[in-house]
Amino acid sequence: MSQGVVQRVEDTIGAPRQLSGQLLDAAVRYAEERHWDVLPGSWLDIPAGGAPRCSCSAPDCPAAGAHPTRPDWAAQASGDTAVLREMWRRQPLSSVLLPTGRAFDAIDVPESAGFLALARLDRMQLPLGPVISTPARRLAFFVLPGATRKVPELLRALGWPAGTLDMVVRGEGDWVAAPPTRMGTGGSVQWARRPTEFNRWLPDSRELMNPLAYACGRDVVAARAR
Repeated sequence: MSQGVVQRVEDTIGAPRQLSGQLLDAAVRYAEERHWDVLPGSWLDIPAGGAPRCSCSAPDCPAAGAHPTRPDWAAQASGDTAVLREMWRRQPLSSVLLPTGRAFDAIDVPESAGFLALARLDRMQLPLGPVISTPARRLAFFVLPGATRKVPELLRALGWPAGTLDMVVRGEGDWVAAPPTRMGTGGSVQWARRPTEFNRWLPDSRELMNPLAYACGRDVVAARAR
């Protein structure tokens, strides 16, 4: 993908119209094929003639259609496909959430910086795990657990004080929404880099930090110039 061009990537598991069977199928595939724990979350209600709204009923829900629905959500997440089938049988429209801090952490950056970093990583032939693209125009790079501890130190070493870059590290106690979940105004979460046999082994956050920090830093410079 050429530098400066931002493109939404076609979802490889879901479809533009969310169906309950696709949600369950995706949840089971993540558990079976990747050995990821999976969590059912909130979903989007779409009233006749109205705008999509989160099933939690909060009028200004910050994660509409894609957040845990119970305070004990971390204990509810499971990699047992029989358990997942039962949870989605009870609520077939639940979003598909993946707890972070277990099999992986996720480094979440703006879409513009994320695609620039992807292009640099491809040119440098650096290892890359799955990458999620969300309707909120964010990309989340899957890395080995432990990134929440490492990334602040890595950024300081590169000359970026805490809070300077628009970069969020999601680890223990957090989650990401997975395809084919629909969220926000109704767009679908997609794979910018889908899970394959070739990216089963995740990179360490240290291996991605230079390209990610460079790309996020360009966003900072561009914002200051405006």
